[in-house]
Amino acid sequence: MSDERVAVRKSKIDGLGLFAVKRLAARRKIGELTGERISEAQARRLARQHKRIAIVELGDGTAINAHASPEPYRYINHSCVPNTYIRICYGHVEFYALRTIKPGEELTANYGETHHDGKLACRCGQPGCKGFL
Repeated sequence: MSDERVAVRKSKIDGLGLFAVKRLAARRKIGELTGERISEAQARRLARQHKRIAIVELGDGTAINAHASPEPYRYINHSCVPNTYIRICYGHVEFYALRTIKPGEELTANYGETHHDGKLACRCGQPGCKGFL
């Protein structure tokens, strides 16, 4: 499914990122991370095997593995000062705008706890960056 409001492009933060093509209104749903539903145990095994993953644990013993998803939302990079937030609700992983996002801005979210356990340097470049994921 295509979303004309966003586009995947090269990111200054890490690899590819997701960028607004059109203005995105504050406090509105932007999109959803989709993928294969796997067990939390499978998700953690995959996380140990790969540096870059697109997996979100849902809190019910399952996770969404978006690694092979055609949806662009798997490219939202981490930032210590994000412009979106992640909402996990009823088995869905949704992204909402924290503020108005202008065309050309990279969409970012605070990943919270990750499988990196504070060992991966954060490259968000924001004032107040915590330095690690």
